[in-house]
Amino acid sequence: MKIAAVQAAPVFLDPAASTDKLLSLLRDAASNGAELVCFPEVFLSGYPVWLRAPVVSSSDELMREGQVAYLNSAIASDGPEVTAIAREARDLGVFVYVGIVERAGSMGSVYASLLAIDPDKGVVGVHRKLKPTFHERLLWADGDGHGLQVHSWKGVRMGGLNCFENWQPMARQALYDQGEQLHIAAWPGDLDVTQDITRFIALEGRIYVASVSGLLRASDIPDRFPLRKYVTEGRDVINDGGSMIAAPDGSVIAGPITGEEVTLYADISLDTVIGAHLKLDPAGHYSRRDVLSLRHNTDRLDTRSGG
Repeated sequence: MKIAAVQAAPVFLDPAASTDKLLSLLRDAASNGAELVCFPEVFLSGYPVWLRAPVVSSSDELMREGQVAYLNSAIASDGPEVTAIAREARDLGVFVYVGIVERAGSMGSVYASLLAIDPDKGVVGVHRKLKPTFHERLLWADGDGHGLQVHSWKGVRMGGLNCFENWQPMARQALYDQGEQLHIAAWPGDLDVTQDITRFIALEGRIYVASVSGLLRASDIPDRFPLRKYVTEGRDVINDGGSMIAAPDGSVIAGPITGEEVTLYADISLDTVIGAHLKLDPAGHYSRRDVLSLRHNTDRLDTRSGG
């Protein structure tokens, strides 16, 4: 199977325009033979970068401005944007992973969600980030384990995690336990954070890992965004990308690339995955379930629509 990791900037806080951009990038990847295409964390439609600015996080008034803009740009996992992506995936015969800002059922919160879209079945997975990281907790709500699933496409078993979830051993183990062979690690974009864990997951799970990172430059923040000056002051690049693909032996077979929009490609082989498990299978012959076991709560905690 040929896979593609798309490193690109969203059209910031504009889900309709970001969807159009995604569809164009998806068509390009499919035309180059990709059968699975993955996009960064919250590609629809942007990471809340203003939360990193101390002057914003310490001001209720500025936080409210960011909250209003962000929640107004959030989408539903069954909304028109996702419907358009699923339709294009079906027409192209391509499996898609994409991060979205998903509106919660309360309409006052959002999740960082990673969607798995099967070309034949539509949306088969909505994984809401289990625990937002650091400043993200000011805006994103806690997710649940319902979407922590592995999906099968053309014989390949695939799963995914958002950003720092990839550093969580039990979250990774939950996917290994389901026979994961290809891991999608979605990030907002920071090579310093992604490069070591990408290789580590490949070596630990004896699987392929596609780390797909976002890119965000000062020029990507529109003038209409009320907190633009706090985000862009003195910075040309905000999120630098760093997308890469690693093989089950930990070798990097594509990337990493920073500072530019690019699509990385790699051919993956299930025989390579199977062979890599000779010495280590963390969910099989090298596990001791009589000594150590994982309890995975798969309940969906917020079942209401945020549309």
